[in-house]
Amino acid sequence: MTQIFEKLALYFTYPFVRYALIVGVLIALCSSLFGVTLVLKRFSFIGDGLSHVAFGGMAVAAVVGVTNDMLVVLPVTVICAILLLKSSTRAKIKGDAAVAMISVGALAVGYLLMNIFSTSSNLAGDVCGTLFGSTSILTLNKIEVWASVILSVLVVIFFILFYNKIFAVTFDEDFARTAGTPVGAYNLLISVIIAVIIVLAMNLVGSLLISALVIFPALSAMRVFKNFKSVTICSAVLSVCCAALGILISILAGTPVGSTIVAADITAFFIFWIIGTVRKGVGK
Repeated sequence: MTQIFEKLALYFTYPFVRYALIVGVLIALCSSLFGVTLVLKRFSFIGDGLSHVAFGGMAVAAVVGVTNDMLVVLPVTVICAILLLKSSTRAKIKGDAAVAMISVGALAVGYLLMNIFSTSSNLAGDVCGTLFGSTSILTLNKIEVWASVILSVLVVIFFILFYNKIFAVTFDEDFARTAGTPVGAYNLLISVIIAVIIVLAMNLVGSLLISALVIFPALSAMRVFKNFKSVTICSAVLSVCCAALGILISILAGTPVGSTIVAADITAFFIFWIIGTVRKGVGK
């Protein structure tokens, strides 16, 4: 155990390890806060669809030679988030079908573009890194870290300031609309924020594993707690702990960062599921 702590202390002398931990924890926090809302509104599939869109945007950025791919990925993902929101309400192609079309289409077109216009000698490695996160979280520079910190802080501030409105929109849109809350505007803001979180999480877990950050902490918390506030707090704490633990384990064991974090989330879900089952049994 002493050797492990000494090894960690050595690794923390390197800036890239500190950057990875800071960004990872912030992304996990943001994902968990809005993950509860998405799960309760049955919109959790949107995260998966937008992650594929982000992959397509990243492929386009690589093809056109944009150095900072966030300049392409972020606006494209936000636009698709708005389109998906609209399609879930009044379009001829309803939400689940629209998500399937956009996500599969973006994934296919992105991979096709990367193949046709590839300038890399290791295309398979680049694609795998983008889809599963690989080690990209360990190569962040100061600008990317500050951008992630600023965006994450804005997301958390929005959630805290408009907590009551988000609560109302999550559970009863009709009541919220009757009370004078602009439901459409808040749904739009939530969709845009989810798009921002998805883009930030690309470096952490990759486009195929992003949904895990959104879904697993919320579902785990729901196994034990029943009210919205408790579920949200538990989800946030659990997500941050799993992200930090996953990053540290991946650094020590040399495993892929994204997959290790998701494995930690899955383990936590089963632990909370057992706790919830035992509590129900004792209650009877």
